[in-house]
Amino acid sequence: MMKIKSFAKINLGLEVTGKRRDGYHEVRTLLQIINLYDVLEFRPTQHNKILLEGDDKKISWEKDNLIFRAALLLKEQFHISKGIEIHVSKNIPSGKGLGGGSSNAAMTLYALNKSWGLRLGKKALMDLGRQLGADVPFFLEGGLCLGVGRGDDIVPLSDLASRFCLLVLPHFSILTASIYDRFQLSLTSKDKDSKIIKFLEGRELGLLENRLEETVFCLYPQLKDIKSIFRSQGSELSLVSGTGSAVYGLFLKREKAEEVSRKLKKSHTSLLIETLTREQYWKCLETGV
Repeated sequence: MMKIKSFAKINLGLEVTGKRRDGYHEVRTLLQIINLYDVLEFRPTQHNKILLEGDDKKISWEKDNLIFRAALLLKEQFHISKGIEIHVSKNIPSGKGLGGGSSNAAMTLYALNKSWGLRLGKKALMDLGRQLGADVPFFLEGGLCLGVGRGDDIVPLSDLASRFCLLVLPHFSILTASIYDRFQLSLTSKDKDSKIIKFLEGRELGLLENRLEETVFCLYPQLKDIKSIFRSQGSELSLVSGTGSAVYGLFLKREKAEEVSRKLKKSHTSLLIETLTREQYWKCLETGV
């Protein structure tokens, strides 16, 4: 049996730079690993099948699940005749902009590459990941990365010092497509006013923004109220992660993050976690495998 942790992400910045011919949007985004994770268990079997189950009843564990699709992609492309049983213990909530499904797919590629002795390098795994989803390649790099194109062209960046991340998890989910469908292209980000490019020059977190927030807040104004609380309490950065519905605040000091957490717990579900450097991320993954 092989057991591996599958970590979540937050977007430290997100800008939409145009519309692609394939229907997707061109984006520029900063992706950061956080230490909230699911656990995936892989058990080899004698039968030539993929069996998938998980403990979250709100998620489909059928053939449309990204884990199943990742396992099937490897199985078909490399003519694998072995079977695998996969069990998932979920902690990353779906529909919150935290990349749980994409992370699960990436870790399935990573684990089965080892289990089936395929010896694929990181680039080959990333190329396979792009066939499954835009965020999948990022989880094969980890730490802090710049994502461009659909968000799947990944550029690793030098890590920030770890921050305490207070994550508010609303009871509702948001479909990514529903936000992009309503997003107005007139709001796209050009290089000259890109906060992400300015961040790359000076590494000032407070500059960053999520250009999709205006659309998200029109549909879910209560999320703007959560962000306002974080800003009033001195967070270094507060954004909706991706298209939401999770909203986070970053703090340098644990004591301040805990103080804000106590205030929010009266009316919101929240988690106090930390960001992970690339080295910390891979140490956690390789220890699991």
